[in-house]
Amino acid sequence: MTSTTSTAACDRAVRRALSLARSVFPLELRDGIHGLPHWSRVWHHGRRIATALDLDPLPMAWFAFLHDSQRLDDGRDPAHGSRAADFAVRLRHQGVFDGLPAAGFERLCEAMRLHSDGHTTADDLTILACWDADRLDLGRVGIRPDPRRLCTPPARDPVVLDAAWRMSVGVPRRSPAPEVTVQASPRRAG
Repeated sequence: MTSTTSTAACDRAVRRALSLARSVFPLELRDGIHGLPHWSRVWHHGRRIATALDLDPLPMAWFAFLHDSQRLDDGRDPAHGSRAADFAVRLRHQGVFDGLPAAGFERLCEAMRLHSDGHTTADDLTILACWDADRLDLGRVGIRPDPRRLCTPPARDPVVLDAAWRMSVGVPRRSPAPEVTVQASPRRAG
């Protein structure tokens, strides 16, 4: 974590964002393609990208659990990102976003608003990191993330891409190859 936000603050944000998202999410929470497992993987990827880029992880935490919270279906829903940003604005007016500075909140809303539009450039690295965290979980719908459609070097790393794919489709991480010892073959007496 960067010095900007403590681990405890991120944990509080995750709990709060998850609680809020669960209370309004109209789709299948546990088994749907845009529910809890997806949000958790987006947070996993977001934390790693934030660490690699020395970004504040707090906007990533909110993004992970709110970006799809306003979906009306698991198919085509082009306005869900805008609805998620509007939901966040309503929550901010209610005082829910304490600890997230105004600039971080604006980046969060922009990331949510545009996360499914396919953009790969933005003026802010946090926005790009949010988009990558979401795109790294495309394996859940059978799409292998394309490094050309990702925005940040950490997300384009082949090792990260492979691990994200495996996580999305439920394949366990590769374990290290067992050590092989070679025994000398017995000598034959001649």
